[in-house]
Amino acid sequence: MLRFGPSPTGDMHIGTLRVAIINFLVAQQKEESFLVRIEDADIKESQEDREGKDTEIIQILEKFALSHESVFHQSEHLRIHQTLAVKLLEEGKAFVCTCSPELTEANNACLGCCENKDKTEHAKLKESATPFVLRLKKPKVTIVFHDLLQGDISTSPDELDAFIILRADGTPTANFATACDDMLSGVTMVIRDEEHLKHTPRQIHIQNLLGYDVETSYAHLPALSDTYSVKWMFEQGYIPDAIINYLLLLGNKHVPNEIFTLPEAIAWFKLENLSQTTSKFDIDKLRFINREHLRRMDDKQLSTLFGFADADVGKLAKLYLDEASTINELALKIRPVFAAKVFEGTWKEEMKIMQDIIFNAPMIDDFNAFKNYIMLKSDLEEENLIKALRLLLTGAEHGPKLSDIYPLIKSYLLEIAS
Repeated sequence: MLRFGPSPTGDMHIGTLRVAIINFLVAQQKEESFLVRIEDADIKESQEDREGKDTEIIQILEKFALSHESVFHQSEHLRIHQTLAVKLLEEGKAFVCTCSPELTEANNACLGCCENKDKTEHAKLKESATPFVLRLKKPKVTIVFHDLLQGDISTSPDELDAFIILRADGTPTANFATACDDMLSGVTMVIRDEEHLKHTPRQIHIQNLLGYDVETSYAHLPALSDTYSVKWMFEQGYIPDAIINYLLLLGNKHVPNEIFTLPEAIAWFKLENLSQTTSKFDIDKLRFINREHLRRMDDKQLSTLFGFADADVGKLAKLYLDEASTINELALKIRPVFAAKVFEGTWKEEMKIMQDIIFNAPMIDDFNAFKNYIMLKSDLEEENLIKALRLLLTGAEHGPKLSDIYPLIKSYLLEIAS
């Protein structure tokens, strides 16, 4: 079992998306389940910050075709977290701490006077409404685990304090909730950002005390140098396949092909081949990859991005890929073709003449025959005709050859020339 545990605050960033993609990919390779856990146990975040973000997370995963077996909110397990914390208290593995809120809320060490309190203090404190937290006792042995990217990690007992697992308001800390939920879900592999590496010894310690003995693999991914939001990328006109391609390419030392899809990557991707250093996000590289995926897209599917369902419009868009790299940039090329034309400037008279001819012309399949027909009817010189015709057909002074464009737009000619 693998899991993706995003926080429902703020917009999802590409580093977070990268974690989701890699978890999904490895789950597919291992033929194991992949679940999504919305980590909302921390009540310090305001409701306004969270509003709708959990839904947005799922929508983003769906856009990237990262299918998951189940979704749940960490807060749904509040009672279970509390029960497990009290269980550790009753077994003498945790203790009640009544040190000042300033210390406990900052998660600093207990003053040292609480660890030997009898567990019966728990009931008394609850009755008296005295604020307290539950802390986990320090480990007695070194905690050792192997990270697929970072290598062997050892943490001595002296490096871990008696940290809080249950706050004064009865809510679990992030480390405790995460460790419990990984155990409850049967997670056997944890892939996440390297910023969480410091939390892993604590979570292993929690699971050890809870008696969870299932072997878990770990991989903490190096950070990305820049943090663009996924929302921003969509707004700029980048497509999911290209974003996935680039995020899997970043820091990967062994890639058989530069351009690929997620299903193709499942066949060759290995966590061990990822670099252990921070990867620089290169927006120009993403632009190149996005352009190549647009070039590979089914023609009819590509046309739907511009409001059509016509393979010829998709082919028309691909003619502009030498000068455009995103959906937005392509739209700036395609929309003027089908927009009402402005008859002004140097070539306005020639455009009007050709418009009348086109409205009364028969359907002509070949561009040269079409051009010759207009020349014959208009008495315009070829050089002037081509410049005005380009404006009439495309709304732009420059672009791909008209001989390449015409076969793809001839069925829309009356609309285009209006």
